[in-house]
Amino acid sequence: MASNNHRRSIPDINGSHPTPKKPKLSSPSSSAITVSEIESEFSHHDAAVARINNGSFGSCPSSVISAQQKWQLKYLRQPDHFYFNHLKPAIDTSRSIIKDLVNAQHLDEISIVDNATTAAAIVLQHTAWCFREGKFDKGDIVVMLHYAYGAVKKSMEAYVTRAGGKVIEVPLPFPVSSNEEIVTEFRKALEIGKTDGRKVRLAVIDHVTSMPCVVIPVKELIQICREEGVEQVFVDAAHSIGCTDVDMQEIGADYYTSNLHKWFFCPPSIAFLYSRKNTKTTGGGGGLHHPVVSHEYGNGLAVESAWIGTRDYSSQLVVPDVLEFVNRFEGGVEGIKKRNHEAVVEMGEMLVKAWGTHLGSPSHMCASMIMVGLPTCLGIHSDSDALKLRTHLRDVFGVEVPIYYRPPRDGEVEPVTGYARISHHVYNKVQDYYKFRDAVNQLVDNGFDCTLLSN
Repeated sequence: MASNNHRRSIPDINGSHPTPKKPKLSSPSSSAITVSEIESEFSHHDAAVARINNGSFGSCPSSVISAQQKWQLKYLRQPDHFYFNHLKPAIDTSRSIIKDLVNAQHLDEISIVDNATTAAAIVLQHTAWCFREGKFDKGDIVVMLHYAYGAVKKSMEAYVTRAGGKVIEVPLPFPVSSNEEIVTEFRKALEIGKTDGRKVRLAVIDHVTSMPCVVIPVKELIQICREEGVEQVFVDAAHSIGCTDVDMQEIGADYYTSNLHKWFFCPPSIAFLYSRKNTKTTGGGGGLHHPVVSHEYGNGLAVESAWIGTRDYSSQLVVPDVLEFVNRFEGGVEGIKKRNHEAVVEMGEMLVKAWGTHLGSPSHMCASMIMVGLPTCLGIHSDSDALKLRTHLRDVFGVEVPIYYRPPRDGEVEPVTGYARISHHVYNKVQDYYKFRDAVNQLVDNGFDCTLLSN
């Protein structure tokens, strides 16, 4: 975990500026939060549901929700005073903390946006302009992983292909057994992209793929991009902050985004977009613009993103409160990541042992989520079956977990085609996973098959 050397005045909830202080990114073990305090912080969660799907929507503790409500009331009490005197410095404080968390070199490399989908739209919109304005040739290449998030694929369609770019998807194996499998397929895709003298203008690489979830060796893939002359690299890391290691200097991407409402306890919705300063640009942002054009257009992406019209900005202002909450845990965010990883691997191994299946990847290729093979007798033969089973588990058993369908390969005999993506965060208990195990065992014992479910 990195920190910077500057000191800044951090405004409190009332807008005053106490003694300047530098945000601490970890806490001493003597201030470790207790189990009962964790239960209190997440007492608003539905106790009847085994919530093992933090990866989709994240989670927010009560203390942070309270801080958010204070910001909301502060705005509603006197909007003009809030806008002119408090909004910008409060957002800058959040940006400063994020800068330290991800080891960016410059504050203006960090912009706050609603979510990673918005960040992807910003980067791909910029790429589309490069095609439209002739900076890129028609037919030049953008490379992305086959398991890229669905909304990012739609943004590719909306921006890049409409502007004349050609998108090549990197096919990834699943289940996956090693990073080398990913690296090999990525190299093949770059070679295809460079045929006939075409240039690979942008590579879009996930840090943690969503479905199926696998931690991608981003540093190695980015190094390959540099060696092969790929012009720019954008890392879509929706899950990374609070889930896996994030260091802008080590990763070396041109653009990098992560949500803070998934694994870093912020309320929805907040993400950051990192844009590296380099010789091609005069400052952070690199010609990027927010897709919502407001009064700040042309003043740099960070400033544009800080005001996109009248809306609730409170989720972007509670980052100091979130950091305070994180620092109540032994080891801070690093300790949380380590314990979540160990717990989710343990629970995943418990489940596959109970069901006689296997994990979707080795443990070193997962972070706080892991793919767990489901019994083949459940009859998961399509994406529709996977969705119906997920709904059935929610409605009948009170288990919230995403289900993934993997089409069988030619020649496979009784393959595992259904996988559950289980998450683990600080509020989860072993009983959540036992509840899931027992629900699936009951379905198996009852001779359940997905064909029994209506659409």
